[in-house]
Amino acid sequence: MKAADLVPEGFDVGEVSDGYHTFNELYEFRKVYNAALFNEWAKVGKYDVHKSYRHHDGEECFGGGWFIVVAALPEGQISNHYEAKDWELFDVPEFDKALFEFDGHTSEDVLHRLKAI
Repeated sequence: MKAADLVPEGFDVGEVSDGYHTFNELYEFRKVYNAALFNEWAKVGKYDVHKSYRHHDGEECFGGGWFIVVAALPEGQISNHYEAKDWELFDVPEFDKALFEFDGHTSEDVLHRLKAI
């Protein structure tokens, strides 16, 4: 059984709060911080940053309506997916498909790679 199976139908998990922020707010903060960082890197030419509606293999992200943003750091890639409505938030080079094959990075890898820079 998955944790999601325990959530009552119609319950909005995104509105669960730690007493300060809801999950929805925290994901919005993560997206905007990510955009600010990637946009700055792209502006100054630091790291290889880009976005695409397609993964490296040419497949649309999640079947369409989503895109991926990727940065190649010295220790490896970091990436996130966002809904198409947020495309303009990321002022980074765009390509027909992601430039790099997914290197298998996990959330732990991303944290390590970010801390290393």
